[in-house]
Amino acid sequence: MPSAHYLPLEPQASASADEQEEEGGQQEHRTTSMYNNQYNIRYHPQLADDYDVDGDDDRTPTMGMAPRLSRSVTSRRRCWIMPIMLLVPFCVVFFYFMFSSQTLGLGTALEDVDDDYEPHNGIDSTNTHALNETLHICGESHEDGRFYMQDKPRSAYAQLPVIYFVTPTYPRREQIPELTRLAHSLLHVPRLHWLVANDHERCDTYMDILLNRFGIPFTHLASPMPHKFRNTKPAPRGVANRRAALQWIRHHNLTNGVLYFGDDDNTYDLRLFSEIRQTQRVSMFPVGLIADYAVSGPVVRDGKVVAFLDSWVAGRRWPVDMAGFAVNLNYMSLYPNVNMPYKPGYEEDLFLRSIGLHIDQIEPRGNNCTEILVWHTQTKNKKSPVVRLEKKYLDGRSNLGALFRSLKVMGVAFASDTEGPLATISKNGKGKPHSYFLS
Repeated sequence: MPSAHYLPLEPQASASADEQEEEGGQQEHRTTSMYNNQYNIRYHPQLADDYDVDGDDDRTPTMGMAPRLSRSVTSRRRCWIMPIMLLVPFCVVFFYFMFSSQTLGLGTALEDVDDDYEPHNGIDSTNTHALNETLHICGESHEDGRFYMQDKPRSAYAQLPVIYFVTPTYPRREQIPELTRLAHSLLHVPRLHWLVANDHERCDTYMDILLNRFGIPFTHLASPMPHKFRNTKPAPRGVANRRAALQWIRHHNLTNGVLYFGDDDNTYDLRLFSEIRQTQRVSMFPVGLIADYAVSGPVVRDGKVVAFLDSWVAGRRWPVDMAGFAVNLNYMSLYPNVNMPYKPGYEEDLFLRSIGLHIDQIEPRGNNCTEILVWHTQTKNKKSPVVRLEKKYLDGRSNLGALFRSLKVMGVAFASDTEGPLATISKNGKGKPHSYFLS
């Protein structure tokens, strides 16, 4: 595309030739050139300052020298004025985006973006802001209480990078069972710090006791979703939790290790942790049981990621699942505005944009993305039931009192004198009144 500076020169040369044919004298040629200078100063002053149209540096016309132009020459100039006025702003916008994509933090120039890419709602790393979350730390332990992992002493793993495993969770009857199951997978993983961020206004004392019991280094955060998002459909579930974990990492200025987002209901192959531990920038791998294709992950050719397989693209540059990538903390520290906006369905995409990811930087894992090392399993959620059981029978005369108090603390089930279905207590296949066994 020609530069805007060259556009006015063509009509000027043409006008000078017309003047020479009409008048046939050097004096008229100089007069016409001076008129062209006046013309450029009026509509393109920046160009008039840069170029000397008439060949000498006399930019101010001599007083008393009136230009004599034919009507046809004037009309021709009017014809090319409008296209130039339309073309110049276009050129300015074009060159602005060409040269500002890297300087503004887009992470890639326009020529690096595929032609069929369409940003969703114009959101990109340029308009993200540094996190400024309020941290509510409920409990924390940096001491590893495990002496052996995978048949080796803890000291054998001392030189490995730490994996910061971020688990967003929320109160429900399946919460404690999910965390217990996940913990017994993480117990086999050395050099791991578990960041458990709970979507709750207050700290959960029982969860703190539970996390301490496992002996895994952990941080327990209370990170409730902002109230303005709670009634939106769909709600940005898990975003506040992950933002709190990112803020915790930033607060501790951690630049050595690997970040991984691991939900509490996923199923993890222990090989996954060995694969992601050596991530240099961003590693990716397929996730099983995702949406319509039952899989989501990168497409790899000759050891390089070239595209993505996912049943829901929706304009996402990075159509991957949250469990399908890991990030090196040293690489992430290069981007102080790393963020995860409250935009349901686009959390992964916008997070990866905020760290300036290029497709040629992605490291495929899982045997060149041919193996599934993490599964998006989901426990069927149900409302916590209320069981009708007289309070007088929940004392120390049987185990039921302590059992239901424990279930209540975990949010699994509740006992009531007046609400819910009557609890059935049976023997030899026949139900009996509570008093039969408990009086």
